[in-house]
Amino acid sequence: MTELIDRYAVFGNPVEHSRSPQIHKLFAKQTDQSLIYTAELAEIGQFDQAVKNFIKDNGKGLNITVPFKEDAWKLAQKHSDRAKRAGAVNTLRLEQDSSLYGDTTDGTGLVRDLMDNHHITINNKTILIVGAGGAVRGVIEALLQQRPASILITNRTRKKAVQLAEDFSDLGNIDGCGLDEISDDSFDIIINGTSASLHGDLPTLPDSIFAKHSCSYDMMYAAQATVFMQWSIDNGVTHVFDGLGMLVEQAAESFYIWRGVKPETVSVIREVRNSL
Repeated sequence: MTELIDRYAVFGNPVEHSRSPQIHKLFAKQTDQSLIYTAELAEIGQFDQAVKNFIKDNGKGLNITVPFKEDAWKLAQKHSDRAKRAGAVNTLRLEQDSSLYGDTTDGTGLVRDLMDNHHITINNKTILIVGAGGAVRGVIEALLQQRPASILITNRTRKKAVQLAEDFSDLGNIDGCGLDEISDDSFDIIINGTSASLHGDLPTLPDSIFAKHSCSYDMMYAAQATVFMQWSIDNGVTHVFDGLGMLVEQAAESFYIWRGVKPETVSVIREVRNSL
């Protein structure tokens, strides 16, 4: 009887532009793991059934992207502590007892990219995060664990930023405010956690948030510098990065959760970058 190959996939809608199959194929080759990884379009309202069907077809684990991260959280019977905090799941693993374990690897991905790949120190730094959606919620705990001096979340809807800061206030010095409430202070690290760059839009923030020593990080990525990155460069910032490294690093953490093997990421980031 032919042995079935373990299947993994990313579920999203849309999902056709996902880099995850390329990344995990490189991880599998590098670590000599036998598996199949695909991108699967799940229909809105049909997520739970799509997961069940995938598991029946020898599915062992999933990455979850928009708009299903909260659905995945509800579907999982067990959660990591960081997933409980985030209220969202981007990694599902099928357990021996056929239950689903949910985890989130976005925060780990961001911190590893900043610290390991770009050699940015987070400890004792002032951080400004633009946006208060799911992408930001998923990274706050990991950032606070590095003990920054402060985190300020700013968002078009002030209420969302303030609420998000309150949700994590027991972990460190964190506040929220509206975009129009930003003072003339500069920050050590500025993170764009909105998808505005994909549409060529910039948040309405003063240029004064940047200093020459600042690090500017856009969670989005593209073949060229995003508008947020270009705005940072135009304001004299020299440490300017996009989110491709975060994507690969969070994928590596998911791979480790599934397979118990940690892949090397630098060469994978380079290969994916060259294919953009």
